[in-house]
This record gives sequence, structure tokens and C-alpha cells, in this order.
Amino acid sequence: MSQLRWSHAVLHVRDLREMIDFYTNVLGFELSDRGPLGPDPKAPEIVFLSQSPDDHHQIAFVPTRAGEDVPGALNHMAFRTGSIRDLREFGERLRKDGRAGPLLPLCHGNAWSFYFKDPEGNGLEVFCDTPWHVAQPQGKVWDPAQSDDELLEWTRREFGGEREFGPIDAFYAGRAEHLRRRES
Repeated sequence: MSQLRWSHAVLHVRDLREMIDFYTNVLGFELSDRGPLGPDPKAPEIVFLSQSPDDHHQIAFVPTRAGEDVPGALNHMAFRTGSIRDLREFGERLRKDGRAGPLLPLCHGNAWSFYFKDPEGNGLEVFCDTPWHVAQPQGKVWDPAQSDDELLEWTRREFGGEREFGPIDAFYAGRAEHLRRRES
């Protein structure tokens, strides 16, 4: 069984501006991306922050707690696995176990994910990186029955025309260089 590596948390927030200010100006995170969660003009915006050259985001905020009945701040916690094979194995284990409920296979262009709930209803994501970076947020349901080659081609076709589409290694190298310049 492959190991999971902690990746990020997504929080529901009340005051997006204050949270961005605190996390950037006090804790030293940088805004790495932002945009609406879907095509609906009333969809909330999601804001991604990171300090890492190897992670698009380590934390993200969705301003949905003000005036809405959201039970807590946690939207989901995410864990990275090493490959699509590992991800498929986790998906199969979750299906066999049955306690996670339905799995949502979602592709963000830069990651293939399964979203699900733990036995107490906490949101979880297990994902692996695709070979590409694409501006976020993005999300399209993918078919876990596709072969690896079919999934790669589908992902390239679905996200290839999106803003900032390119090799993930080039994106992470650019982030590392940006952070090095920022520290000097």
C-alpha cells in the first residue's frame, strides 16, 4: 500500500479579505490562484495560498460561512499519493470498505482526485498530480475505468486550452525561482 502525503486544507471563511491579509502578511503565504467555483455567477470564489515551490496551494479559502448554514470551517483535507495507480488502489479500497460513501472522481487539470467523506462526515481528497499545470479552479468528472493512456489524452484534450496550461515541472520550477527571488 502506498503512503499518503499531507497536501492541503480548504476552509470555509467568513471574511475573505481579512483571512488573505493575515495568511499573507503575518504568516508569509502568497496568493497562488483564485477564481469562481463553477460557471454560476453566484458561485463563491476560491482563493489558493502557498509558501511551497512544490505545491500549487497549501491552504485555500471559500467565503461561504457569512450568512450561510455551514457547520464548520473545514471543507476538506487533502492527501497526495504518488501515481494514478496508487490513486486507483485507494479508490478501490474505499469502494470495498463502503464507509466513505460515494466517491467523486474529479480532475482539476493538474490533479486527478477522489473526493469522499470519512465516517464522521469530514471531507477528504486523495489525489495524484497530472503532468500539467493549469490555472485554478478547474474541475471535471473523470472516468476511473479509463486506461492511463486514455486518461492522459482525455486530460490533455479537456484542459489543454485553459489558461496557464503547461508542464507541471516548469510551473514548479517557476514557483521555486519566484520564492528564491522573494527571499533575497
